[in-house]
Amino acid sequence: MKVNLGIRAHDVEAKNIHELAANVAQRGFSAVQLALAKSITEFSTSTGSLSPGYGYYVKSIFQQHDIRIAVLGCYINMIHPDLPERQRQLDRFKEHIRFARDFGCTIVGTETGSVIPSLGYSKDNFTEEAYIEVVKSVRELVEEAEKFGIIVGVEGGINHPIHTPKRMKRLLEDVPSPNLQVIYDPANFMSLDNVHEQHSVMEEAFQLFGERIVIVHAKDFIVDNGEITMVPVGTGQLDYIYLLQRLKKEKPFINILLENTRDPHLTDSIRYIQGRYEQAKRVQ
Repeated sequence: MKVNLGIRAHDVEAKNIHELAANVAQRGFSAVQLALAKSITEFSTSTGSLSPGYGYYVKSIFQQHDIRIAVLGCYINMIHPDLPERQRQLDRFKEHIRFARDFGCTIVGTETGSVIPSLGYSKDNFTEEAYIEVVKSVRELVEEAEKFGIIVGVEGGINHPIHTPKRMKRLLEDVPSPNLQVIYDPANFMSLDNVHEQHSVMEEAFQLFGERIVIVHAKDFIVDNGEITMVPVGTGQLDYIYLLQRLKKEKPFINILLENTRDPHLTDSIRYIQGRYEQAKRVQ
């Protein structure tokens, strides 16, 4: 079984979308997470610009290089404190939902935002009030996704309202739709409190929502000056052997997408993931 490895498109340098697709393929990737606004510069990506023709054009360029668009990234602040701005961002996400299939894609992904407009850290993100606002926004997005047969992929993280595996499980229960699934980034759930309990944290995630994971993000982390710092894959402390063992057993062929990993680290990170994948034995 070969690792199904991809990357966020905006982590690969390119002057235009044709060069981007060629560069992704040259690296040996099979898929991308495509955030239009971060990856396309030669034509508009603003809300209202998408159409079936737009999606087909972009899809065809990647298909020429045997690259699949695994996720349309549309990272919004779904709990933006300014309600008109929040609605504008939700509407942008819903436009991505409507045209996702024209890109050859069934997943539109986002994180869960912040009470701070610029998406910064705040303890208020962990309150019940913030969580309730997330539920409202996710429910609105999922209702649109159900109309078009598209998956809303939600990514949790330690500084977000969905900051623990238990919170993610609660969200899945509070918005009980098969059109809501999980983009799982194990590094995102690591904190100073649990950094020495990686296996337990991953185990909890797989137990609580493993069957709902549709995409895995791959990055790494270190503890630096008393803080968790994200680093390129293979240069940190994440136990990829354990993670890949679980994925081989429970999520075969899932897209694993590199994140926060750019040149000059890409070649080494790709080799690292491929090596760890070959070493990983199935968990009995």
